[in-house]
Amino acid sequence: MDFNMKKLASDAGIFFTRAVQFTEEKFGQAEKTELDAHFENLLARADSTKNWTEKILRQTEVLLQPNPSARVEEFLYEKLDRKVPSRVTNGELLAQYMAEAASELGPTTPYGKTLIKVSEAEKRLGAAERDFIHTASVSFLTPLRNFLEGDWKTISKERRLLQNRRLDLDACKARLKRAKAAEAKATTVPDFQETRPRNYILSASASALWNDEVDKAEQELRVAQTEFDRQAEVTRLLLEGISSTHVNHLRCLHEFVKSQTTYYAQCYRHMLDLQKQLGRFPGTFVGTTEPASPPLNSTSPTTTAATMPVVPSVASLPPAGEAALCLEEVAPPASGTRKARVLYDYEAADSSELALLADELITVYSLPGMDPDWLIGERGNKKGKVPVTYLELLS
Repeated sequence: MDFNMKKLASDAGIFFTRAVQFTEEKFGQAEKTELDAHFENLLARADSTKNWTEKILRQTEVLLQPNPSARVEEFLYEKLDRKVPSRVTNGELLAQYMAEAASELGPTTPYGKTLIKVSEAEKRLGAAERDFIHTASVSFLTPLRNFLEGDWKTISKERRLLQNRRLDLDACKARLKRAKAAEAKATTVPDFQETRPRNYILSASASALWNDEVDKAEQELRVAQTEFDRQAEVTRLLLEGISSTHVNHLRCLHEFVKSQTTYYAQCYRHMLDLQKQLGRFPGTFVGTTEPASPPLNSTSPTTTAATMPVVPSVASLPPAGEAALCLEEVAPPASGTRKARVLYDYEAADSSELALLADELITVYSLPGMDPDWLIGERGNKKGKVPVTYLELLS
């Protein structure tokens, strides 16, 4: 108990000394040991890295989970070391509602069939979103969070220790300065006003005491300087490790971009497949009882856009069998042919269409009366309709 009380008193004295030194520095009444410019740059870069990492982490969490209540719930589960329950994505929930609507409204009707197809696509989109969230959380969010909760806490702890060592060092410098001033005063201005021997003895005793105080202060300064230098080196090594942190975050950023690219590519493929499937439904967009819904073979561009909002209309061309015959017999125009590069693979829906492979070059041109979303493509002796959205026109 006695030892603890002594330690408590010693800690209180150190704390008081640091508080006095810190206060005097703030009021400009004490000198402060300045760190070198390189060290200050390391500190500034570390602070900037921490601040931007926090902002990127928070905004990425918002991107992956826009619902703030859900984010708070996930945060509490993580703090309690409990597994976060599986959550249905918005796409999966929409797919569920569409499937239930199709079941109740009639799965054999054109509307019901379309609802079923769209619900299946939305379900696949929801699954892709779930995989993207999981991959991004593991490969991107977790390393950022580990830096803030691990490396940065260690750096902050060592910086606080360095600040304390600096305050101790400056306090020792101030104590030595005062001791030397008192020693000089005691040495140069002895009390000779009285001639009694007692005064000479007291003056000599005071000078000896101040000599001892100076020696003690110098010893404490050497110890404080050694501890400060050691702590500065430890902190410097940790701050220089921020470069490795940047390299690690760069690698994680590449992983995040890769997962995001995969996610959007999957979504694009799912929607293209859905678009092609809906285009093959006979009478899917044909009005039955509503007079405002014109038939598919309308040649008006406005009517076609209104009745076919998803798939480009090719109704202005002959049926599939006839189209194949006509296309083989039709010669390309003397002018108006262009080269085009295929952007994505395309599977022909029927014999009137031309299957495409990504990055291949084909010759394309348009025929009078064709839908503007389609062109005639030629590759060797093969010819067929190709969608414009799959092409990059070169010349």
